[in-house]
Order: sequence, then C-alpha cells, then structure tokens
Amino acid sequence: MNEDSPGQILKNNVWTSNPIFIQILGICSTLAVTNNLSNTLIMTVGLMFVSAFTNLTVSLLKTVIPRKVRMILQTLIIAFYVIIVDILLRAYLPEISKSLGPYVGLIITNCIIMGRAEAFAQSHDPLISVWDGITSGLGYMWVLMVIALVREIMGFGTVFGITILPSGFIPWTIMVMAPSAFFLLGTFIWVAKTIILKQQAGLKQVKGGK
Repeated sequence: MNEDSPGQILKNNVWTSNPIFIQILGICSTLAVTNNLSNTLIMTVGLMFVSAFTNLTVSLLKTVIPRKVRMILQTLIIAFYVIIVDILLRAYLPEISKSLGPYVGLIITNCIIMGRAEAFAQSHDPLISVWDGITSGLGYMWVLMVIALVREIMGFGTVFGITILPSGFIPWTIMVMAPSAFFLLGTFIWVAKTIILKQQAGLKQVKGGK
C-alpha cells in the first residue's frame, strides 16, 4: 500500500506509528488528564482540532515560509489554534476548562503537533495533511481514552460520571493519581509493541514462505 494513501496514513498514526506507544510523544497529558473520561475526551478532541488545522495551514503556507524561521512560525500557528480551543472551552464548557487548567495551553508544546507539521504537512498537499492531523489526533485519543476508562472505573467507580460499580466498591485512590497513569501507560506500551512485533514476524514468515 502507498505510504501516502489515506488508509496507510490512518493505520500508521493509529497503530504502527502511534504517537503515544510507538513514538512516545505527548506523555505529559497522558499522565495529567486521564483520570476522567470527560476531561480526556475534550483534551483529545482539542488536540485533534489543533493538529488538523495546523497541518492545513502549514501545508498551504509551506512555499512562502522562509526555511530559517519555519519552526517559529509553526509554533505561532499552533498557538493560534490552541487559543481558539481555549476560548471555546471557557465560553461553552467552563467547568471542564477550569478542570483542565493549564493543560489546554500546553497543547502548544505537544510534540505530536509540531512533529506532524514538520514531518508531513511541510511536504504534502493540504487535504492529505488535514487527514494526517486528524488521524494523529485519533491515535492520541484512543490510547488516552483507554487509560482514562480504566482509571475512572477503578478510581471513581464511574464512566463519564455515571456510577457503574456496586455501592460497596472501594475506589482505588492510586488510580486518580499520576503514578497510576505512568504504570498503565507502560503496560499499554508493552502489550501494544508485543502485538506489533508478532504481526511483523507473521508477515515476514508469510513473505518468506512465498
């Protein structure tokens, strides 16, 4: 499959080159906001929005941005879209905005966005660059949502704030603290990489058999 095809880009960003468990990017937010599914969902949707529109803007301007200052301009572009996300959250979801605190602003420094802008949007057309930004966000989102699901269930006995465990359940306090995210992420990376290595070994055997 063509590496620049929509299907291959989706597969790479969501699985084989996932920004979290393969490239190990965006770890700060993984540790900080994943004790609550609602906060995690808003954070990841915000990053997806910023990543998609940053890629679009960088791709549109790539021929006019001087090479020597492109990293600075990319940072300014990211900051512009992050400010939009922050304003929208403050206006329409003030409680979540307050709960997320400084982490929305820290999207500016998220290496996933800068990495995709520099590695992909800088050398590709606008439409496929938007798709790369969206799928990078999806790869980030699903990993954080899985971790947040485990942490919220074990830490609060809820899913999106709805109680699902019996009243006698004793919450695991550790699950609402950052160390739990660290250990869950480590486990996730271990499991995901094991599966990917087995898949790659299987493909090599198939090719060798031919």
